[in-house]
Amino acid sequence: MAVTVRIPSVLRSITSGKETLTVPVGTVDAALAAIEAQHPGLKAKLCDDAGKLRKFVNVFVGEEDIRFLDGQATELKAGDLVDIVPAIAGGR
Repeated sequence: MAVTVRIPSVLRSITSGKETLTVPVGTVDAALAAIEAQHPGLKAKLCDDAGKLRKFVNVFVGEEDIRFLDGQATELKAGDLVDIVPAIAGGR
């Protein structure tokens, strides 16, 4: 049983161009650990030294922002789609 994690284009150089990764069912934190095991260096782009998601990184399970669920302890179930969305800023 697995979940699918969509990788944003800015991080695909770390995943050899892969747009999605499949990881075992668990928590968001376990999914991040599984991704790191497959593609070392990716978690450092997403998390601080304490392992917490950086403020500019948004993670959604389905359409729900994990900040409004259980954060990185949010449980995932088979078939879930996890989106990693870095915040974008800009303007003049």
